[in-house]
Amino acid sequence: MDHIFTINKKLSKSVDINKQISFNKLEKSTICSISSTNVVAFSTECNIEENSSLFWSSNVYVSDLNSPWQVHKILSNSSPVSVLQWDFTGDLLLVADENGSIKIYRAKDHILNDWTLVLQTVLEGEHILAAAFFHSGKKICLNSEKKDSSLYIEKFHHVKFACSVKQFGGRPASGALLLTTTGMLCSILLPQSTSQVPMVISTESLAPTRIFVKAADICYGKNGHFLLAVSNGDLSMPIQCYKVSVRKVEDKCVITSQSLLSFFLFEAPKEALMEQVAKEKNCHISHIKWIMREDADSVVVAASSDKTSCLQVWELREKALPVHKSLGKSDTPQFFNTVLWQYQCHFQYNSRVTSLATSKLSLLNNVSNGYIVATFTDNSIHCLYRDTLKHLVSTTLNICPRYSDEPLARYTKTSIKITNIDMSWLGNILLVIDSDDSLHMFKLPPQIDSSTPLSVPYCTTILEYCMMSGFDWLDLLLVLRPGMLDALCDRLTESFNRQPASVQQFFYVQYLCMKISLCRLSVQGQAKANDLTQFLMLHSISTAFKSLLRPSEMSSHDKSPADSLANVIAEGQADVDKVLMHLEAKEFTVEPSTLQSLQQLIQWVADLALNLLVKLPDSRPCMGKPYELLRDVKALNMLREMLVLIRIWGLLRPACLPVFIKSDGSLDVLALLFRLLSRLVQNVNEPDDSLIDECCLLPSQVQIQLLQQSSNRTVLASPQLVQQILPLQDPEGDQAMREMRRLGRDHSGDEDRCYKSLGSTLAQILP
Repeated sequence: MDHIFTINKKLSKSVDINKQISFNKLEKSTICSISSTNVVAFSTECNIEENSSLFWSSNVYVSDLNSPWQVHKILSNSSPVSVLQWDFTGDLLLVADENGSIKIYRAKDHILNDWTLVLQTVLEGEHILAAAFFHSGKKICLNSEKKDSSLYIEKFHHVKFACSVKQFGGRPASGALLLTTTGMLCSILLPQSTSQVPMVISTESLAPTRIFVKAADICYGKNGHFLLAVSNGDLSMPIQCYKVSVRKVEDKCVITSQSLLSFFLFEAPKEALMEQVAKEKNCHISHIKWIMREDADSVVVAASSDKTSCLQVWELREKALPVHKSLGKSDTPQFFNTVLWQYQCHFQYNSRVTSLATSKLSLLNNVSNGYIVATFTDNSIHCLYRDTLKHLVSTTLNICPRYSDEPLARYTKTSIKITNIDMSWLGNILLVIDSDDSLHMFKLPPQIDSSTPLSVPYCTTILEYCMMSGFDWLDLLLVLRPGMLDALCDRLTESFNRQPASVQQFFYVQYLCMKISLCRLSVQGQAKANDLTQFLMLHSISTAFKSLLRPSEMSSHDKSPADSLANVIAEGQADVDKVLMHLEAKEFTVEPSTLQSLQQLIQWVADLALNLLVKLPDSRPCMGKPYELLRDVKALNMLREMLVLIRIWGLLRPACLPVFIKSDGSLDVLALLFRLLSRLVQNVNEPDDSLIDECCLLPSQVQIQLLQQSSNRTVLASPQLVQQILPLQDPEGDQAMREMRRLGRDHSGDEDRCYKSLGSTLAQILP
């Protein structure tokens, strides 16, 4: 469990020291949560950007896990925030507090520092304890019987899982289920974007009568219901379980709660030492967690006191009970099968539990693979096996005191404790927040096979799972070893090339993003990453441009305009005007207003062609050389297709043409670029000398606009991370930026987000 970084708030310089001491004495309720897109949401009890306020507030911030020092405030709340919950897509964030306020936010156009309020409601006087978004019914797991198969459709399979709430036609509804400390359930059905119907809110009691709930957790049942495990904190009372169903009936939501089997912690064997724990002062049940997020049949319960604590795992098992012979139909012994809670294992420690976290995903269906991570008041972090609670690895959060730059500053001895933890969705990263509003990140062992370090086959499987499920893979990048990058990239490429053409086409963009992020982790792979990034952009623009083409009524519908263009390009014609003669003009006609909005993308395509041809004289192919965009025939033909489209659209709307600064006003730059690229495609490995000579003359004929090779963002997933002394410290916000800039400037892990942003922009432009 390597400690990767620590992000601290700024030291206060103007607040009175007595005020700070009074704040430190308050019980902290800071929490954190990681989304499936590896965006971190966390709450603090001060303004971490400017720690000089004289008033208390509970603030919610978000940050990218790749650059956690760049935080963005979402809201400032008057009551302590008690729940931070992401939906499965990482698009919606639910924020609830101890006074019943419920707010759901969404990032605007995938921009992390711009959030919009989707929904807001209040349950007056209710302390919201737990929440869960509705399940969409989509669940992908690794097929254990065919996990060595080379085909994705065999290696991964969709598990039959019902959505939480069905709408008309069986479509999954979007919403959330919440539980309060008074035992009240609340369901919120979010309105559809195309509907004028407002949100639907309904409430119901969890039990026949309202009960006090101190610890609770929610998981999903495979039949569309929710499973809730609750406790009032009293050791003498049972851990109660409920089955909750939410149905949409016309314009209302109906909540149905059914009591299930319960169990007492004292039913555990004597070796669990519950009697000794119960004798301690202030002993109570502090935490409850389902072992798995989906279709769980086990629960872990933490009983804590000031001096000791005990974790117990209980599992729901089917058991055959003997039937008395007087009640049986025959003299032979008969048995009745029933389901009972059975004690599994326990873990005891001489400190109070402060937080629990379990794995969010189960890569193998109905197989409890993963860990339970527990933190204690001595700031120790223990990673335990889920099924046996055997100790796997542990560490201690060492917090160094920080001092202000002010002379004669007064200090007080503060006790900083861990308040909350959360795992990333792939289970490779543990996020910790303490009572001083500081964030810490740790590495975790592999989820499936923890006995060995990360292996290339395991990482390839995880990347393929992310490709199929749509989850972000940044947390995997942060734990990779530099020596396995090349082998991992090659294995991923080989595996992807074995897939059918339809599968490759569907996942091609995601596959490119993965290769780019892997290349950016290596010092030697930066050039390859830049070329792949440019190819990703070219592929995205090509897809957007071709989507504008519509076949005319007179032409045959056997081939689309894009197919006709590809066939003509494959003939090797070097004159762009002669290519136009083989195309049907009506099929490539686009509205002039639309063409004008594409001018910036058209300019980028032309600049890319110029940059590639200018690099040709200095580029010499050799054996074992990494990927080069200049040697990719597929990319060059795609670029030629774009130049033909630009040529046609320039006749319809001259204002959409790219702008060039030429030494000769009569020079046709588009025709020149198409001719040079056509000659290069014929032999990319050994271009003739005359072609190289013409490329050498390009800078004297037209001004070359250099393409930006990297971003100014500083990120964790960079090749310099392994060269740093961990953990990376952040004594002050400004100094953190200076220290992290030593890691180099990079934008690994951002390709997928950039592609989403491009898609959102094009969606506004294209019809």
